[in-house]
Amino acid sequence: MEGVGAEGASAASPVAQWGHDVWRMYQYYLDKTTPHTVYRWIGTFAAIAIYCLRVYYVQGYYIIAYGLGIYILNLLIGFLSPLVDP
Repeated sequence: MEGVGAEGASAASPVAQWGHDVWRMYQYYLDKTTPHTVYRWIGTFAAIAIYCLRVYYVQGYYIIAYGLGIYILNLLIGFLSPLVDP
């Protein structure tokens, strides 16, 4: 009974292997960009500007943009608030 299920546990499915490879590639590029903080901020503000221009020119998605703004504000408040209240 020791050999039952041993082959299935050691062999990963192709989808799981692909997901793992994508995750490793993502982590590799994330680690490569970590020291470049100024360029990451510039990229972030460029992405925000492009999104705002898209919402302005399409004249739609205001509800989605409003919800996204509330979500980001909630993340900021959670980041700035202390973990425990003394």
